Amino acid sequence: MKLKSQGNSIKLWAEDDRPREKALTKGVRELSNAELLAILLGSGNAKKSAVDLSKEILQSINNNLDSLGKMSYDELIKYQGIGMAKAVTILSAMELGKRRKLAELADSPQIKNSDIAAQIFVEKLGDEPCEEFWIMLLNKSNKIIEIKKVSSGGLSETSVDVRVIMKMALEKRTCGMIVSHNHPSGSLVPSDADKSCTRKLAEACKIMNIKFFDHIIKKKKKYYSFADEGLL
Repeated sequence: MKLKSQGNSIKLWAEDDRPREKALTKGVRELSNAELLAILLGSGNAKKSAVDLSKEILQSINNNLDSLGKMSYDELIKYQGIGMAKAVTILSAMELGKRRKLAELADSPQIKNSDIAAQIFVEKLGDEPCEEFWIMLLNKSNKIIEIKKVSSGGLSETSVDVRVIMKMALEKRTCGMIVSHNHPSGSLVPSDADKSCTRKLAEACKIMNIKFFDHIIKKKKKYYSFADEGLL
């Protein structure tokens, strides 16, 4: 996109080339990734327009929106013209996108298999650098009551208190449960600690008359299911 007049302000561009005006007249679907990001930024820096700054950011991550969604606050503010407000705006927009995708998945009629549950946990855990443990609480129709993080730890482990998990389940009048944790730096093979935790949860759920459906280990977009492997 070329400037139609001197200066870097989008206000000096031809009206049809301004991202906001273009969104109103043609719809947001007609905007490029750089134009959409430019609307979030609002302005550029002394040398670049918002669109040019957006192009710089996107080019630095090979125009991969997934990589943009994984960028941290500290990474964003390294770009000249990106301060606290703009960085938080980008982070918030990316988070809304993740939550919308998660809402679409969560709206599925039932959690019928490990693949559906795994997709939801993949969205929830994302690419967290530290290990996290999550629970999915289900009603009698296997519909989601709540998905919640129980704990977070280091690169290779996180503590799990079975009593805390069961307390959460009972408070929500849970009929079924699926748990998941990530292996950010390891393999998908469950550790002895993973197996022990799974056994304890299965036993506690049996006592409380709660169906323990699965324990899913997630690494990036791949997963390991205790149920699918016949370990429950």
